[in-house]
This record gives sequence, C-alpha cells and structure tokens, in this order.
Amino acid sequence: MVSLSWHAPATLAAMLFIIGLIGLLARRSLIFVLMSIEIMLNAAGLLFITAGMRWGNPQGQIMFIFVINLAGAELALGLILLLRLRNRLTTLDGDAANRLRDVQA
Repeated sequence: MVSLSWHAPATLAAMLFIIGLIGLLARRSLIFVLMSIEIMLNAAGLLFITAGMRWGNPQGQIMFIFVINLAGAELALGLILLLRLRNRLTTLDGDAANRLRDVQA
C-alpha cells in the first residue's frame, strides 16, 4: 500500500480555497458566488480529512459529513433566495441586490 504524504492533499485544499476566495471576490453573479462558497467548503472538508489521516483518527471524516450537510443546506437556501431575487429584479447581479435595501415595502 502506497502511503500518501499529507502535504499533497493539504496543498490541494489550500489551492481550492484560494480559487474559491478569488471567485467570491471577483464575480458579481450570485450563482458564481454560491459556487465559490461551495468550492471553499469542499476545500475545508478535504482539509478535515487530511488532518484526520495525518493524526490517524476518523474525526476528520465525521467533520466532513457535517461540512457536506452544511453545504447542502447553504445551497438549498441560496437557491431559494436566488429564485426570489430573480422574480423581483429579473437579474442575478450582486450589485442589483443592493437596490432592495432602498425599496419601501
């Protein structure tokens, strides 16, 4: 059995997190913002599994299950909010969502 160093998955998790952070800061479309947050959550989950592998306990895999559940809940709520925003403003631009603050109900 080939033993994999923990440096490779940790580096991959760091790169995924940076890609997600750049996507979060650079994009204005709320769909891409949600996708970037999902990439960042997957990077955190990969790091939990890597830490569990490094220290030889299964708690990293248990935390990954929690991260996946959190990502699913975030995706469901985010898509509901995006559908409501699309019906109200007919756009998914993040800057257009700021106009909702000025609208009186």
